[in-house]
Amino acid sequence: MLMKRMAIGLLLSSLVLLTAARAENSARWVGSWSAAPDSADPPLAARTVREVVRISIGGPELRLRLSNRFGSGPMTLGPVHLAVHGKGSSTRPGTDHVVTFGGRSTVTIAKGGDALSDPVAFPVAPLEELAVSIYVPGRTGASTIHGVGNQTAFLTLQGDATAATVFPAGEVSSSRFFLTDVDVSGGEAGKAIAVIGDSISDGVGSTPDQNTRWPDALAKRLQADPALASVGVINGGIAGNRILRDGLAPFIGPSALSRFDHDALDKPGVRYVFLLEGINDIAAASTFAGTADDVSTQQIIDGMKLLVKHAHAKGKLIFGATLLPYAGVEWPFYSAAGEAKRQAINGWIRNSGTFDGVVDFDRVLRDPVHPDHLLPAFDSGDHLHPNDAGHKAMADAIDLHVFAKAD
Repeated sequence: MLMKRMAIGLLLSSLVLLTAARAENSARWVGSWSAAPDSADPPLAARTVREVVRISIGGPELRLRLSNRFGSGPMTLGPVHLAVHGKGSSTRPGTDHVVTFGGRSTVTIAKGGDALSDPVAFPVAPLEELAVSIYVPGRTGASTIHGVGNQTAFLTLQGDATAATVFPAGEVSSSRFFLTDVDVSGGEAGKAIAVIGDSISDGVGSTPDQNTRWPDALAKRLQADPALASVGVINGGIAGNRILRDGLAPFIGPSALSRFDHDALDKPGVRYVFLLEGINDIAAASTFAGTADDVSTQQIIDGMKLLVKHAHAKGKLIFGATLLPYAGVEWPFYSAAGEAKRQAINGWIRNSGTFDGVVDFDRVLRDPVHPDHLLPAFDSGDHLHPNDAGHKAMADAIDLHVFAKAD
């Protein structure tokens, strides 16, 4: 009986230690970069794709997540390599690291699933640019992508070039392929801000390859303050995204309601969420008048309320951002009825007290003479998306003190 009790005690102790180790392992990872998967692209076969990412916070280790969320069947990927980005498609010599999955150089991901790599001992600095190279060994179905990467990806015409410092000449794309997350070991102080948004957060209108989206500018501001240098920023913006409805061309990706956990709340280390969505719900209502996509002001507000409620249920703080002016965009995207909805929704965001805080992007970027228009100095030219100066103004409008005191 004594031996049995000792065995049970040892088993319970082992379980406690294992549980503690798992909790510690889970707590130490923090999201440093993200691109939300939003659609499927044609298959790649016997080709390498090299993608450049600029992380927000650094750390002694990192790990990658690859996605087959929109695949048509199981997807085998690998080898996968990680290095410091050089110039163009090249990597910095001597920085190449092999990335493994369960100790293997390849991984097969089920349809609709994803795969998290083993930790890579690779000290990285905040705001460092990394190159991730992924080989697709066979024609295994549709490629899961993030359609508007606003960053050049490089593809070989054929063959495994994952370890190459000088990448072979081939093709380029502005999409992201398979890669959805870079996490770093951030320690106890590490935490992350998750952005849920549409094309504005996705960076449309900002200069490609320059990391001038407003979440990038926010990450840069955080790094300039030693007290906030452990706060990462992960971007869950999807061009054409809506709060209430899934993609229906020209609107893209799973709705914010359906992807909220996957693309924000369940990311490691997330403590805060920024919501900048709703303009595509308004535009779709004008575009598809008389259909289920013709949503009301109250429906959009109710959708935001659900997001806030869900964030609070998971212990996250959520900040609301007012919707930017968009007059000047061609009908039916812009309409007088849509503008009335935007004004009503912005009034609710400002005054309802529903969010844990509000950032008034509308007030910062609007033309004071024509308040339904973007200020020309902030307009990329399409009257909807801010330029680099507009994105910087958005990031500058955020009170960083909320991240220092909100715990």
